Amino acid sequence: MLEIIKSGTSFNFVSKFSLTSVISVVLVIGSLVALFSKMSYGVDFRGGAEIQVKFSKTIELNGLRKSLKDDGFNSLTVQSIGEASQNEYLLKVSASEDNLNAVTEKVSASLNQHYSNDGIEIRKVDIVGPKAGAELRKSGFLAMLWALLAIMVYIGLRFDFKYSPGAIVALFHDVSIILGVFAISGTEFTLQTVAALLAVIGYSVNDTVIVYDRVREHEQKFVGRSLSEHINNAVNETLSRTFLTSATTLFISVIMYVFGGLAIRDFFLAITLGVVIGTYSSIFVAAPVTLFFDKMRGEESESNAKSVNA
Repeated sequence: MLEIIKSGTSFNFVSKFSLTSVISVVLVIGSLVALFSKMSYGVDFRGGAEIQVKFSKTIELNGLRKSLKDDGFNSLTVQSIGEASQNEYLLKVSASEDNLNAVTEKVSASLNQHYSNDGIEIRKVDIVGPKAGAELRKSGFLAMLWALLAIMVYIGLRFDFKYSPGAIVALFHDVSIILGVFAISGTEFTLQTVAALLAVIGYSVNDTVIVYDRVREHEQKFVGRSLSEHINNAVNETLSRTFLTSATTLFISVIMYVFGGLAIRDFFLAITLGVVIGTYSSIFVAAPVTLFFDKMRGEESESNAKSVNA
């Protein structure tokens, strides 16, 4: 079996948990601040329209923007799709629900007026009302919430409920940082992003479950050892498998992000971030949280025992 890290390694991960916990808390807080102050929602979630146009002749992107701005469309955004030689662009329009259709028609008329001799083709028009966008946004966040709750129950039933908080905190950590990166970079949060985050949740919890499964084996096999010893040994034993799986997935996701085109780029950005952050959190987030709650439970049991004896 291929191994990146030789079997028998004994890195002391537990000794680094204090440092990595501080790093994780800082990253999550920073991500949440960015999320609530800078997050840019796509047309799916804020409402608006997307107009996809193609020209048979070469059209300068800045010239296209200027033509539309001169016609009064100041809030409209224009971006190139695919290779420059394809001369294909995506126009995003924001407007109230009542004016959305009218504004879209005016944009189409403006394009036809300025570029009628350049072989313009309006390939697609997608319209989402603000109310529908808000409903989609709510549904997207609820989907992630239900996924987290289902995973908490699954972890509790398969292993022990003492492991559930670690898995949930790790997933919250992963999703928060990914959304923070999206907010800071100005990448729009869309339905594609929700799909990617749900995939990341599944991927990340799988890594965590692998470690938890090995911890359970050690608890049954080496009775009397502390939970920190079991976790440290479990992480070391699964380290090679974790890195191999992550490297393989990362290789594919990076290729798709670079060469897959604009339509799927945001999806694979979230996947790429999720693979890296999820690998980190399965070792340095889930495990420390599990140890923390186990310690709290132990102190509570000890306190109750003293009360009974008194």
